[in-house]
Amino acid sequence: MGESSSRILLTGATGYVGGRLLKSLERQGHAVRCLARQPAFLQPRVGTQTEVVAGDVLNPASLDAALQQVHTAYYLVHSMGSAGAFEAQDRQAAHNFGRAARQAGVRRLIYLGGLGDSAGPLSSHLRSRQEVGRILRTSGVQTIELRASIVIGSGSLSFEMIRALVERLPVMLTPRWVSVQAQPIAITDLLAYLTAALELRCAGNRVFEIGGADQVSYRELMQEYARQRGVRRWMLSVPVLTPRLSSLWLGLVTPLYARVGRKLVESLRHPTIVQDDSALQHFAIRPIGVSKAIAQALQREDRELAESRWSDALSMAGPLRTWGGVRFGPRLIDARTVRVPVSPAVAFRPILRIGGEMGWYYGNWLWQLRGFFDLLLGGVGMRRGRPHPDHLKVGDTLDCWRVEAIEPDRLLRLQAEMKLPGRAWLEFVVEGDAHQATIRQTAIFDPLGLSGLVYWYGVYPLHQLVFAGMLGGIAAAGKRAQSAGDTLTRGNG
Repeated sequence: MGESSSRILLTGATGYVGGRLLKSLERQGHAVRCLARQPAFLQPRVGTQTEVVAGDVLNPASLDAALQQVHTAYYLVHSMGSAGAFEAQDRQAAHNFGRAARQAGVRRLIYLGGLGDSAGPLSSHLRSRQEVGRILRTSGVQTIELRASIVIGSGSLSFEMIRALVERLPVMLTPRWVSVQAQPIAITDLLAYLTAALELRCAGNRVFEIGGADQVSYRELMQEYARQRGVRRWMLSVPVLTPRLSSLWLGLVTPLYARVGRKLVESLRHPTIVQDDSALQHFAIRPIGVSKAIAQALQREDRELAESRWSDALSMAGPLRTWGGVRFGPRLIDARTVRVPVSPAVAFRPILRIGGEMGWYYGNWLWQLRGFFDLLLGGVGMRRGRPHPDHLKVGDTLDCWRVEAIEPDRLLRLQAEMKLPGRAWLEFVVEGDAHQATIRQTAIFDPLGLSGLVYWYGVYPLHQLVFAGMLGGIAAAGKRAQSAGDTLTRGNG
């Protein structure tokens, strides 16, 4: 086949698995095209030879051009992080994508679904994942479906939950789902299956159940993590703990927010083990066990920077920059400036490190309190942190924000992802010369109706306190950085 017909389309590249798969495909030299609802978030993450196109699986018209001259398409889309009727959205998205792939002449679809006995009771999330596979298989395009259980890797949803629970809680009250059996798979083995599926020789549609070498429970996973970390943890079983209470509990002590936590807990109540081992016959892959998978994840975790994280994913039902059909009120702005006797590069340095372990330079307990209430409302809270302490790129999560735009030594704009009656941004712009920089900090809010106005003016006194203190803290940090540099220069002289 010609080069033009061997292009691979990757959906879900902003997510955890998709982000890792993208790097793997690029390393292998494949011509990759990524479909993204917000290309600006993904563009800084791709290689120079990878193409990023705008498109939305819920918008059929946007798929036609993206699928042209594509040989194989990866479908890694799901709406676990969305609110509302996610099953109907998943169903419609799969129908749209399957039809568009058939019309474009795509030869193979590769889909990552979820393990679970389809003949027994399943959570709404697992049921939807398997339904999407059935829809793709009826599209007329050959479909290879890989069904997996828990994914173990630095930055994965399940691993981050395990890590947070063990690291933060010496004593845990555990619900019954921690004893349910699963068959975790290391992210390295999952990527190996996904890339091997490109060249798999088989006819017709196939469903392969894939898993690691061990069948274990979440309790055993946490015990193994604790053993490798050299800590002792006690787990006390609680007979009754509803999925909602479990999700709120997870939201308070882990990076999960309640909506995702509830869907995860509902899925964890059902066994997810391999019942058909035909994958071992068709793939030359021999997955590793739990102990080695956790060891690999910890090695990456110790380096602090993961290639992608579950929280990077942009839900296909998440907020867009424009909300069709909704009219916002007048934009509300809180702007302030400060001059600092340092260069713009030095002044921008503390801004680049904001959030996560560094904090927000003022009133961190107020930020944590705001995050707590956001968790109770089903929002993301302040638990997501940031992927690296010193670097940011477009699309990175930053506590309850996401990086929307960044320019070196000049601009950082964050878009709020907390529960709000409107849309909010926080922007920092630095200008000046080698001797003095001006930092302009702007909080922007598009209120949604009366509730948005009530919210803004209700928290306005706190904003005055927090935002003014934050800007002062950033300016002070810039001066300290300048003084440290001057002292170093004099000492070296």
